[in-house]
Amino acid sequence: MAATKKNAVRKAKKGEHVRQVAAVPFRVNESGEVEVMLVTSRQTRRFILPKGWPMKGKSGRKAAAVEALEEAGVDGIMLRQPAGTYSYWKRLARHFVRVDVTVYLLEVTQELADWQEKKRRRRAWLSAKDAALLIDEPELSTLVGSLKAPLTDGQSGSDV
Repeated sequence: MAATKKNAVRKAKKGEHVRQVAAVPFRVNESGEVEVMLVTSRQTRRFILPKGWPMKGKSGRKAAAVEALEEAGVDGIMLRQPAGTYSYWKRLARHFVRVDVTVYLLEVTQELADWQEKKRRRRAWLSAKDAALLIDEPELSTLVGSLKAPLTDGQSGSDV
């Protein structure tokens, strides 16, 4: 991962776009309302989505699924088409870089009690509306806040 972050800094210095992928882990509750899982960031402890750098040999969708498993301890069915995109300023050691993030919806079918980053992050299930209020990035907040059931609509990708 460190090599990918270094590549991102190099790209940003050249004026190139820096990209990440993110997952929106979701479920539909008994009332038919969408709930979204947010996780805390490692440094600022703000609530965010599981996200990370693209992974060599994996599609953006599959890389987002890996991030959701590592950061939030959830697995499930990743919808084929991206739900949208947003941009944010990422703080690196000596720089801020503008990052464009492609967002994928993950219908959670499994929530693990133990996962890779459990000791570094907290996770919480919230209504889409409440999750949107906690997210600092305006574009992402709008995307999450507008989620309504049904989200699967025949576009699920079970090959993740």
